[in-house]
Amino acid sequence: MFASDFAGSRTRPAMARLALTLMCGTVLGGIPTIALAQQAQPAPAASPTPAETTVAPQVDTIRSISVAGAERLEPNTIVSYIRLRVGQPYTQAAADQALKDLYATELFSSASIVNNGGDVVVTVAENPVINRIVLEGNKRIKSDKILPEIKLSARQIFTRSKVRADVARIIELYKRQGRFAATVEPKMVQLSQNRVDVVFEINEGPKSKVRAINILGNEAFSDGELRSEMVTKTAAPTRFFSSNTSYDPDRLAFDQQKLRQFYLTNGYADFRVISAVAELTPDKRDFIITYVVEEGERYKFGDVSVQSELRDFSSDALTKNVPMKEGDWYDAKLVQDTVEQLTELAGTFGYAFAQVEDVYRRNKDERTMGVSFVLKEAPRVYVERVDVNGNTLTQDKVIRREFRLVEGDAFNSLQVKRTTNRIKSLGYFQESFEVAQKDGTTPDRIILEANVEEQPTGQLQLSAGFSSIESFILAASIQQRNFRGRGQTVGLGVNYSRYSKSANISFSDPYVFDRNISFGADIYRRDLNSFNYLNNDRNTTFEQTTTGGQLRLGVPLTEYMSLVGSYTLNFDNVSLDENQFFSDRLDPPNFTCDPLLAGRYLCDALGKRTSSIVGATIAYDSLDSRLRPTRGRSASLTGEFAGLGGSVKYARLRARAAQYFPVGAGFIFSLSAEGGAIKGLGGDEVRLTDRFFLGEPQFRGFDIRGVGPRVLRRPLIDDPDSTDPADFITVTDRNRVSDDALGGNYYYLGRAELEIPLGSGAREMGLRPSVFVDVGALWGNKFSQADAENSPFPGGINFPQRDANGNPLYTQIVSNPDGTTTTTIVTSPTSPSGASNTPLQNNIPPFQEVYLGDSPSPRVSVGVGVNWNSPFGPFRIDFAQVLLKQPGDDTKRFTFNVGTQF
Repeated sequence: MFASDFAGSRTRPAMARLALTLMCGTVLGGIPTIALAQQAQPAPAASPTPAETTVAPQVDTIRSISVAGAERLEPNTIVSYIRLRVGQPYTQAAADQALKDLYATELFSSASIVNNGGDVVVTVAENPVINRIVLEGNKRIKSDKILPEIKLSARQIFTRSKVRADVARIIELYKRQGRFAATVEPKMVQLSQNRVDVVFEINEGPKSKVRAINILGNEAFSDGELRSEMVTKTAAPTRFFSSNTSYDPDRLAFDQQKLRQFYLTNGYADFRVISAVAELTPDKRDFIITYVVEEGERYKFGDVSVQSELRDFSSDALTKNVPMKEGDWYDAKLVQDTVEQLTELAGTFGYAFAQVEDVYRRNKDERTMGVSFVLKEAPRVYVERVDVNGNTLTQDKVIRREFRLVEGDAFNSLQVKRTTNRIKSLGYFQESFEVAQKDGTTPDRIILEANVEEQPTGQLQLSAGFSSIESFILAASIQQRNFRGRGQTVGLGVNYSRYSKSANISFSDPYVFDRNISFGADIYRRDLNSFNYLNNDRNTTFEQTTTGGQLRLGVPLTEYMSLVGSYTLNFDNVSLDENQFFSDRLDPPNFTCDPLLAGRYLCDALGKRTSSIVGATIAYDSLDSRLRPTRGRSASLTGEFAGLGGSVKYARLRARAAQYFPVGAGFIFSLSAEGGAIKGLGGDEVRLTDRFFLGEPQFRGFDIRGVGPRVLRRPLIDDPDSTDPADFITVTDRNRVSDDALGGNYYYLGRAELEIPLGSGAREMGLRPSVFVDVGALWGNKFSQADAENSPFPGGINFPQRDANGNPLYTQIVSNPDGTTTTTIVTSPTSPSGASNTPLQNNIPPFQEVYLGDSPSPRVSVGVGVNWNSPFGPFRIDFAQVLLKQPGDDTKRFTFNVGTQF
């Protein structure tokens, strides 16, 4: 545009003159800008001075590159990190970039580049090598937990950036433990050969607790009610062992869900948490949590209906059985539970992929919430196949025989759940095992998968411990619960303590010859020293040795019920210390068990006997796990008959039952009861060794054999206030009274227990605390108070002393020729001279026997206990307080056992 205008305003002669002028200017000046300047200023310019002359900078070409200061790295390696090369021009920009490249390697603490006329010298100071990492001050988090989390390690290059990152990482670890006030100060200790020790000085600080939980916007429920629904709790002395008093961001988010769930179950369908803020106090010791909530209006259920698209279900029948009714307060959890129940119901009829859609109809004016449950159309599903994966030792058949469904069966969700519980109860696989369900080749087919992770099933236990029952204990056992991968159990064990010794060999097969028949066998030897108490000391009363065996055979009656028959053959021998409990004071004289010394109840038990016992047990078991049940029930009824041969005749009946309930938040509540009765047959009385005994450890709060019939032998001492030598005072101090438990023919025992969940750290340690209530009694004995009162005691009893061979002992006095006498203990009643020797006699001081405890009245105890799978064996400790007892019962508040199985 500009060119055309310019061309239109000039004539051709003018244009020619202009072109000639431009050509001349270009030739004379050499630079167009100079020509234009001369044209603009025609006055002659002065000659330039030397100072005004511009000299172009001289650029050096790199002739060589050398490295100074390198210790561990080769110079060529260092040169490879930069972009400077021989033959290239050296510029300051290139040198600056080379320095950046060197520092980016994090291998150098300092670097510089100098150019000497093309000879470039790179001077470096290498970062030191780490000799070791030292952690100081860490007590709450051990070094083996911190070191794997940090980047620095021995023989690595020290860099400040990694140190800063590791400091932040360690602080983060402490924050996860609730210690937000923790600080870490890194230090470097210089060593020879350019090595350093890196020391992290840790100040763990106190655990940051939750000081207060504030809730704003709540009107329907108090702050206390809402706080009780939260997992996070404020710090208090009563929550010293609780891990929920520390701040945890994940727990804060979970508490918001808990609040929402609480309000939704109480009809507040519009409830929401507007904000949840955790503020750290200035001293970084505690947190203050503030929730801002909006409750909204409370709703009731409107019209509730179920619409079934499945032909096997009637919509009207399902509607009548829904748990919520019109007019009830709205409960979101009840709606969700109904969806799950309908889905499970459909699954039991073979509709594995049935879906239930819940449709809401909100009426804000009337504040009602109508709900329709739509059971969607789905095909009936059949099991296409059963897959077993992951088992390396266990044979497939061991797992498959626990399946309640096989190929071709109609799908049943209850049977799948039962299968899961049965496989978990084996104890061979992971606790989190679940039978997986996968789509089959067609929509009406499903694949069941058992993806197992095997656990060690062999157990070798060598333990030593101390028990309040058995004193010192030594035990050794070896057991394989999955012998050869066939599900068989083989065991061998020996136990030794101050009062008992035993050895046993056992074998069991739940599917003998691959049939649904169980078989078991045991061979054992038990030596028991029974005892009583006198002045807190245990005195051995009788010794019982039992050698025998048992065979068992079981068959299932239903899915949950089975019948087990057994045969037991025992050879028993009960003996007493003859020097302590035998005498010949009776008429006619006969060196035999003296009821006055041993008690007639014990004298009757002496001797060798053979017991041939036939038994049968009907058992019911629907527990989700036999190892650590959380839900379900078990019950058994056992009858035994002794008299099919042998010398002992009795009938014995026992019953046991237990129920487990998960009550939410990890709590497990259980109820259990048992009882028994025994009756002598053929005119025989039940022997002492065959009766029931009750006490520790079955009945907590009472000593071993501390409940039920017993004889107390109370010493009699002269009455200091009487001159009559026949007047006595009865000693009632239990520490000076001999206490012999007699056992009973009948007993019952009940227990209610609540297992309390702890934090993840306590669970990893295997701690399981609980609170309990025990109720029980033991009674029924032929020994009577009249028997005790008729025992001769006034004035005491004298009877001969005997040697180890049972010979009576005498004192013999012989006169010597020098007039002295010699006294010796002999077994002859006469001396060599024919004189009578003086018999040596033992004297039983006067005593009184009292018969107590034979009462069916309940004894009650309450307490707390802790099970701990400690590194040195299972450990159980109980504190119990007896609320109800009967005269004669022996109580005990504190008991523990370690080193043996319970």
